[in-house]
Amino acid sequence: MDFLPEDIEAYAERFTTQEPPLLHELNRFTHTNVLQPRMLAGHLQGRVIAMLSKMINPDRVLEIGTYTGYSALCWAEGVSDGGRVDTIELDDELEPKIQGFFDRSAYKEKIKLHIGNALDVIDGLDDMYDIVFMDADKVNYPNYLIKCFDKVNVGGYIIADNVLWSGKVTLPLEEMDPDTKALFAYAEQVQRDDRLEQVLLPVRDGLLIAKKMST
Repeated sequence: MDFLPEDIEAYAERFTTQEPPLLHELNRFTHTNVLQPRMLAGHLQGRVIAMLSKMINPDRVLEIGTYTGYSALCWAEGVSDGGRVDTIELDDELEPKIQGFFDRSAYKEKIKLHIGNALDVIDGLDDMYDIVFMDADKVNYPNYLIKCFDKVNVGGYIIADNVLWSGKVTLPLEEMDPDTKALFAYAEQVQRDDRLEQVLLPVRDGLLIAKKMST
């Protein structure tokens, strides 16, 4: 995945608050021990997530796609007292690594890890959420929106990562692979829904932020 030019990204990170020590350790751990480390949110996007969480101060956050837990820890930074981040990861082999970092954090009581297929796990969640963050299998983004919509409070946010997909979403439709087509379809799905107000931010690989305006 190609993101910002290296010099621009380095400049942006230079003038962005540094990641906390535990996140820095998790960043390094992911790059040396886990396949596809570029899937990690990382310093710049992680600070964007943390800032959004502190601005919104959510009671409940639902994250679809934990990976190694970096973004969940960022979301937890702004969660209200007594609030929680529910984060879902399909790969059970990552569970001890993820939970180990959660347990060492100041937010261990605010994060609940769910292992399983997200579409099934979501059905078993009874809470209403102020933020839903999608960063999992791209082909299911349209399905996640349908599954989660009624679980988001009016005034809450549905945020999807990787919506630019290294620019592949700008290709002619017939040249898109299944993931790219799903991301393009998701963007259209959000745009067509008059219950949502949205902005697509070209941060790293793209964040599509949609606010739920009505039921």
